[in-house]
Amino acid sequence: MIKPIVHFFGDEQYARPRRRLFYLVLVLIVVADFLVSREHAEYLWDSLPGWSAVYGFVSCVLLIFVSKFLGHRVRLMRREDYYD
Repeated sequence: MIKPIVHFFGDEQYARPRRRLFYLVLVLIVVADFLVSREHAEYLWDSLPGWSAVYGFVSCVLLIFVSKFLGHRVRLMRREDYYD
């Protein structure tokens, strides 16, 4: 039962179907956000369809870039053979 799932997420031959599944899920999340009632939104941006998806994506990308910057700038990251 678990073996096909492990092969789907582990094998390189399933890279294209995994990517398509990922994009399909992203599109479904944005489409589902258009179906949510917005009559009780407190702020202007809460009433915009797709705001949560865009905000989450931008926040995640910003978090990655800030982490990389701090890792290189503050020297938190070390070479792979640092402890050898």
